[in-house]
Amino acid sequence: MSNPLLATKTFDQIETEHTGSPLKRALGPWQLTLLGVGCTIGTGIFVLTGLQAAQHAGPAIVLSFIIAGLGSLFAGLCYAEFSSMVPLAGSAYTYSYATLGEFAAWFIGWDLLLEYAVAAGTVAVGWSRYFVKFLHQLQLDLPAALTSAPFQAVTEGSMRLEKTGAIINLPAFAIALFAAGICYVGISESARVNAFVVMLKISVIVAVIGCGAFFVSSANWHPFIPPNTGAWGNFGWSGVLRASGVIFFAYIGFDAVSTAAQEARNPHRDVPFGLLMGLGICTLLYILMAAVLTGLVPYPQLNDAAPVAVALEAHPQLKWLSVFVVPGALLGLTSVILVLILAQARILLAMSTDGLLPAGFGAVHEKFRTPHVATLVTGIFAALLGGLFPIGILSELVSIGTLLAFVMVCLGVLVLRYTRPAQPRPFRVLWPWFTCLAGAASCVLMAVSLPSDTWIRLVIWAVAGILIYIFYSRHHSKLRRLKSDR
Repeated sequence: MSNPLLATKTFDQIETEHTGSPLKRALGPWQLTLLGVGCTIGTGIFVLTGLQAAQHAGPAIVLSFIIAGLGSLFAGLCYAEFSSMVPLAGSAYTYSYATLGEFAAWFIGWDLLLEYAVAAGTVAVGWSRYFVKFLHQLQLDLPAALTSAPFQAVTEGSMRLEKTGAIINLPAFAIALFAAGICYVGISESARVNAFVVMLKISVIVAVIGCGAFFVSSANWHPFIPPNTGAWGNFGWSGVLRASGVIFFAYIGFDAVSTAAQEARNPHRDVPFGLLMGLGICTLLYILMAAVLTGLVPYPQLNDAAPVAVALEAHPQLKWLSVFVVPGALLGLTSVILVLILAQARILLAMSTDGLLPAGFGAVHEKFRTPHVATLVTGIFAALLGGLFPIGILSELVSIGTLLAFVMVCLGVLVLRYTRPAQPRPFRVLWPWFTCLAGAASCVLMAVSLPSDTWIRLVIWAVAGILIYIFYSRHHSKLRRLKSDR
């Protein structure tokens, strides 16, 4: 009998297992595009743009977005080929099962928890900062003990945590649960809410870019790449790379499109379209926003979790716009959390279908036809993370999880070109040797630029996942039982 750890599923097996899925096919190409934009345009543009410019890259944050965007483009092309071949829920997890074997699939599925559930908590923290600013505009203020994380790193990148004196970041906790509630009631409802919010926040972003461009001072762009302080990642080119590794988290929206493939009306055509169209729109907006923000104020002033509001309020002529930016950011970040929770729940559904997680994660609500248990678990997990930890720790964890998942997808596409050349590919990556290896290499480069303590946290997370696989998943694997019966 072959080793089940290395055994892959055939595409026929995957299709058969999901035949008759109770999930509702309700999404068209532009709904999928908006799903990707809804997930992508959020913390990256409203929060991390300013923080990473102030802390690591300076005005060269524009270059960081270009580097991250190129890595995302290569990975996005690979995702598009995979999703056209395997148009099912599960994203990189399902793709890995079809190419690299059960253990690799489990590892990626476990890793995707960092990409989605932790990301939802990260975005919730950014949402909280804008919510506090919104209340302040209304002359209402919550106590700091209820709007801050009770734990923080002793120093940047440190494994050691210290108490801050706060109780919980209550707004972050609450918004994660609220978004989970929307996901609970249905994919069509979630898509409609998301489409409305996406159009609103793009309008706000375009207004900031268009109006802010008239007040940009080129003096704020000098030096464009601030000199390195002597430590890796603190400005200079190493700072540009460090920032690109962190903000890469902001590009995971196109990955979220692939998780909804089983709810697309024509997944072979519409999912690749949604993936690549959403990625193109978001990359352009990121680069333009980064250029405008660093041109409006000196980059050290952007060291705030609401940098867009800070940049606008520095110019009396633009203060009127901040009145719209804050609520626009709140709605925009809400849509990101919504899509992240939606995506994570469907990955848990796919893993449960394969027996690697308890059957409860695969339960689909009779009325709403959504994976309601997985949605609730994801929402609660994200709420706890957002309520307890600061954005710096969470965003680095998300980035490294995302980068590793993208590496696996890029390599998986290349493997399949040689192991299953006859498999139908409605969408094909051009020059696969270059595209796949360039995608994997750029993601590895950004991953190694992250702090060593982030890698240590990843190792701890990986060890926990391996133990769960050894003591539970491998004993309940449907693929393992199938091979044992033969």
